[in-house]
Amino acid sequence: MTEPAPALSIAPADIHNQTLLRNVHPSDWVNPEPAARYNMVVIGAGTAGLIVAAGAAGLGARVALIERELMGGDCLNFGCVPSKTLLRSARAAAEMRAVAALGVAPAHAGGADFGAVMQRMRRLRAELSVNDSASRFRGLGVDVFIGAGRFSGPDRVEVAGRTLRFARAAIATGTRAAAPPIPGLAQAGYLTNETVFSLSALPARLAVIGGGPVGCELAQAFARFGSRVTLIEVAPSLLPQEDRDAASIIRESLLRDGIEIHESAKIESIAAGSGGKRLRLVREGAQTDIEADEILVAAGRAPVVEGLNLEAAGVEYDRGKGVKVNDRLQTTNKRIYAAGDVASPYRFTHVADATARIVIRNALFLGRERASTLTIPWCTYTDPEIAHVGLYEEQARQRGLRTFVQPMAGVDRAVIDGETSGFVKIHIAEGSDRILGATVVARHAGEMISELTLAIMGGIGLGKIAQTIHPYPTQAEAIRKVGDAYNRTKLTPRASRLFSRWLAWTR
Repeated sequence: MTEPAPALSIAPADIHNQTLLRNVHPSDWVNPEPAARYNMVVIGAGTAGLIVAAGAAGLGARVALIERELMGGDCLNFGCVPSKTLLRSARAAAEMRAVAALGVAPAHAGGADFGAVMQRMRRLRAELSVNDSASRFRGLGVDVFIGAGRFSGPDRVEVAGRTLRFARAAIATGTRAAAPPIPGLAQAGYLTNETVFSLSALPARLAVIGGGPVGCELAQAFARFGSRVTLIEVAPSLLPQEDRDAASIIRESLLRDGIEIHESAKIESIAAGSGGKRLRLVREGAQTDIEADEILVAAGRAPVVEGLNLEAAGVEYDRGKGVKVNDRLQTTNKRIYAAGDVASPYRFTHVADATARIVIRNALFLGRERASTLTIPWCTYTDPEIAHVGLYEEQARQRGLRTFVQPMAGVDRAVIDGETSGFVKIHIAEGSDRILGATVVARHAGEMISELTLAIMGGIGLGKIAQTIHPYPTQAEAIRKVGDAYNRTKLTPRASRLFSRWLAWTR
């Protein structure tokens, strides 16, 4: 047996975080004696690494899993789980303030209890951490090693003073927050997704750097909790990768929540003083000073490749883009594969899941599955949400495709719910009803996009969707309404005249 794993801490050191650590980085964990040789060694126990390890072990492979920090990775500890827990509480706070519009008298006029919100987040995160725990994976037959893994050759990894030899390996180390090179940022201090969930007091003033999905989600949440939030984006508009109409709706929603938005803004410098942290912005030559109590950086991710000694394994990588892989997720060392954020431009938990499954099939079964064939949806969990799959409208326009739009204001359930902000936008090939892309903006757009993703994957056209019975009243009926709109375009003037003559003849 090897020495116990080095201890880690997460603030605050309450019972929930102690439970979390016992599951995902137990201080009394003793690494096992390595097997003579493993079928699969996985470095990184985030979403991708856990799925590779569990899937391979379930097939009877001898598997080792290495994690130097927290099992569960960003998703469990600093990403999806804590952020969406906060968003749910923030949505409830916003709903309390809006109940009068529904004819309901508010129970009280108070705001959110930020301490209770964060405690709930920590409790739920700890409860869910059992699924990603070291003991659970040991029970699945995986040799779990807690420590820093590094390659020492093309077929071996060193961890905690032991050598693990392998037939195949998977790199699944993920990404971490990257800080922009702003003068004074490091000296003033800042939060990232790895530290913001350790807050115990609500910042009175919060500056958010980065108007992408994470920045917009957390800016809205903290504004709804009561922070005075300033959102800063260097691009001309928020969510620069998204559909322009969709991004415009989100912008208006953030403004309604009281967020001050600065677009096309460069942060020239940051300085800490007695009155807080001062950010100097430059926009079109004009300077603006903003003061904040905390700064949240949500402006990019960097792949975790340092310390892996990839050179010893013959694995090529880029510090910005991550590990270099081919379409079958194989690195430049044919024994070694990579999955998840460290090797994908699509840095989502569900893509980490999908790429991990490709690695299992290709590495252990000599499969030839390709990452380029994946149909990938994604969602930004603002209120309303944006969900997207396939081509965007600008791409559709360049290819001469047809676009159909159904505003949520024309959907009965959205009207009933008071959630009319948004639309369903679907792009189809000219001369057919084949769906090539879609964007949904709605309160629960993330729950709606899978129908369209399945349609793209299964070759199900808008005509078939129009024939599919959707429960009434639901907001997803907006998708069927787009199918109806497509069907109406098939009734050409000539066909309409012939149909009118037929009706006249049958009287």
